[in-house]
Amino acid sequence: MKSTASLHDKELATVKKSRLRENVEAILLAILLALFIRTFIVQAFKIPSGSMEDTLLIGDHILVNKFMYGIRMPFSNQTIVPVKEPQRGDIVVFKFPGDPKVDYIKRVVGLPGDVVECRDKEVFVNGQPEENPFAVHKDTYTIRQKYPPRDNFGPITVPPDNLFVMGDNRDNSNDSRFWGFVDFDKLRGKAFMIYWSWDSDDFAVRWRRLGDILH
Repeated sequence: MKSTASLHDKELATVKKSRLRENVEAILLAILLALFIRTFIVQAFKIPSGSMEDTLLIGDHILVNKFMYGIRMPFSNQTIVPVKEPQRGDIVVFKFPGDPKVDYIKRVVGLPGDVVECRDKEVFVNGQPEENPFAVHKDTYTIRQKYPPRDNFGPITVPPDNLFVMGDNRDNSNDSRFWGFVDFDKLRGKAFMIYWSWDSDDFAVRWRRLGDILH
């Protein structure tokens, strides 16, 4: 009887160890899959400022396609498999040139070789008015001089492998007008959807914004 009981206990212990190992393996696989998705495919970001209003509001949570502009090496962020070049109008997340630890989000205005200029708040690209129906001006005052360059700057030419970016909230955005261009290697990806939105002032969910596709 003791021998039978001992054998039964050993079988139970073996089953428990097997289940424990299966659970650990499943957890590790889930972690690795999540890291792979976050590194190469999609990453979530929260909007902390109003520089992209009214396209993006403070408290919006967005998804960013990290595969759009190519597969990049982790940590170095160098492109190893190019996929698609950024286009004018793309909403991009990138490492701020002044502090790579900080992520910024803006809209692409100028591509390599483009000549960008602003005259009394109106932006011109290659001599033509910028086509951006989402740009807004909430300050009626115009800064006539070129410094600070909020309302008047340029013309300037975008160098190779760089972008000129601006926030849609043109009167309240810290962007390429003030600190220059964004190198392709600093790109994190293209924003494509709002998956959550929280209004901290009203302490409420902005239900109508959930699932909005960004343009």
